[in-house]
Amino acid sequence: MARTASAPPATDSAATDSAAATDVPAADVAATWQRILLLHSHVEGKLATALQRRHGIGLSEFRALGHLAASPTSELRMQELADKVGLNQSSVTRLVARLNAADFAYRDLCPDDKRGVYTVITETGRARHAEASRTYEETLRAALKEAGQTDPQLAAALTALGAATAGDA
Repeated sequence: MARTASAPPATDSAATDSAAATDVPAADVAATWQRILLLHSHVEGKLATALQRRHGIGLSEFRALGHLAASPTSELRMQELADKVGLNQSSVTRLVARLNAADFAYRDLCPDDKRGVYTVITETGRARHAEASRTYEETLRAALKEAGQTDPQLAAALTALGAATAGDA
């Protein structure tokens, strides 16, 4: 009986990637994650301060207005907005109340489902988001540059991130 050559076993790229990831010591992964968390905290603080000082809005309000402005219908269901901004239901209710008080958005009932509540951006909210977007982008770039100057490893990661997202702008 003749033997046939068997093909080499197929490799699962996810399994290979997972194996490569386990080659990195856990302490290095934890240290890198800690640097990412510190960067996030630093940048979020700078963004929140700049938006509040220059435009009188918080970071969550800015992000909510951004999601509403990007919606083709200028509105999102409350739960959808909560998911996009990363808040729970009660927090997004308070957020929308602040947007409503500032005339940046209002609540609207779904005509087909009376239980469905939408948040709709106003022209005032759209204008405030557009103004604040420039501050957000300038502050983000400056905060990332500053962080990269203080941490050489972070600088390399930020350079790679910038190169990867250059086509998105």
